[in-house]
Amino acid sequence: MSIHGDLPELAAAVLQPGFVGTSAPDWVRRWLGTGLGGVALFARNVESPAQVAALTAQLRAENPDVIVAIDEEAGDVTRFESRHGSSRPGNLALGAIDDPELTEIVARDLGRELADAGITLDYAPDADVNNNPDNPVIGVRAFGAEAQLAARHTAAFIRGLQSSGVAGCAKHFPGHGDTSVDSHHDVPVIARTVEELAACEMVPFRAAIAAGAQSVMTGHLLVPAYDAELPATLSRRILTGLLREELGFDGLIVTDGIEMQGVRRRYGLAGASVRALAAGVDAICVGGDHADEQTAISLRDAIVAAVRNGELSEERLRDAVARVHRLATWTTRRQTETGARAIADAAAEPEVAVLASPGAPRGSAVGFAAARRAVKVTLAAGAPALPVTGVPHVVEFAPPRNIAIGSETPWGLGAPLADLLPGTTSSRLTADDLTGLPDAAEPVLAGAAGRPLVLVVRDVHRHPWIAEALTRVLELRPDAIVVEMGIPVTVLGGVHIATFGATRALGLAAAEIIAGVDVQEPAPQPVAA
Repeated sequence: MSIHGDLPELAAAVLQPGFVGTSAPDWVRRWLGTGLGGVALFARNVESPAQVAALTAQLRAENPDVIVAIDEEAGDVTRFESRHGSSRPGNLALGAIDDPELTEIVARDLGRELADAGITLDYAPDADVNNNPDNPVIGVRAFGAEAQLAARHTAAFIRGLQSSGVAGCAKHFPGHGDTSVDSHHDVPVIARTVEELAACEMVPFRAAIAAGAQSVMTGHLLVPAYDAELPATLSRRILTGLLREELGFDGLIVTDGIEMQGVRRRYGLAGASVRALAAGVDAICVGGDHADEQTAISLRDAIVAAVRNGELSEERLRDAVARVHRLATWTTRRQTETGARAIADAAAEPEVAVLASPGAPRGSAVGFAAARRAVKVTLAAGAPALPVTGVPHVVEFAPPRNIAIGSETPWGLGAPLADLLPGTTSSRLTADDLTGLPDAAEPVLAGAAGRPLVLVVRDVHRHPWIAEALTRVLELRPDAIVVEMGIPVTVLGGVHIATFGATRALGLAAAEIIAGVDVQEPAPQPVAA
């Protein structure tokens, strides 16, 4: 990568495309040899840590300075552990524990694993303040609904991740928390004043910048207090005026997926990319859906044409390329510096008990230990005690998933409880399964006669069909255990377990409580200076 190349090379340097497959396709390898600055990995690119390490070695054989990015939030949104679910608790659970040192330990542990696999940029943490409980796309991805809490954990996550040489990326600037619209599908409007934004949404981003965040991801959001016409990703007032000049951020600005409808519907892929660069973006993330060479060609050619016709200045493009190059240099240097120390630190850390499902990888011992601290049990007066006696039946209510989390990652309690209590049975119900039934309790109670009943939900407050079914079932089975794996806004049932997320680690932690498994473990070790 060179900041002195010709226009096509410069245009390629600011792209971070995705691709299909677990090895590098020919077109990506060719592009890396002619200036491509980075790639973005998704779940489809990940089979195992060893396979990812081999993939990134392929990429670096073509361009040693390539930025290898991944959208790994170590929570419900996971790409690195998408096949089995994250072995870490995720942001909301860490916020519920509210121990910033633990958040830093978990992020450092994640950074080590990503660095070992050759990944240099993580599109995390989510720095949004989820102050709208009806938010369909952030939710448990945020540390919480309070600005100062989100800020201290955002900063801790950045410090931990970057101590392992992986660049952190605070997202989704200037804040995606106060919306009920998913920017994958439309343009959310953040209807807050400048003063309100400064007191809430800006607080975690200021903390991230103060902690040395190497990158910030834009949100495809309309924020009329700053720009009534253009989404933040395309707004010079927001990216240059607010983020660069007012907040003083000098690192890499990368877009959220440029194919998301929040910007694509009106401006198109190429138009949104050019406008984003002109506004102050340095790198274009693309390829969640459009993971092919033709898309990369169209974006590169559109950027070149925009420079030639004056829509995008060559100076702005070269400035963006310089920041891409600077981040690549930082990650190479930091991973070299931290590699030997990370190996020594890891060898000195104590073993932590992990009860993994058969066929699942061991995962993060630090993450499992953290998850056990997050789970909260609420017992009403006269409620049955835990653990259960007998083999339970589990019913999981499955709401539609948002695109960010994806459909490939498993969740729930049926599998971990079956591992701990052989003979456990389970079923999963959607809204369609209950529509039109005279009694919604009938399919829920099927198979549960005379057995402990575990009802698993996600964000019951956002899904009336789940709330109605749950209320009816609890009338008939008040002894049922309700496990909320989303945001615990609504507490129903005599025995309520809140996990603050649906990761594999949190599911196992809840299952251990229900089954009465007592795991003895040492405390996670403090972060080395």
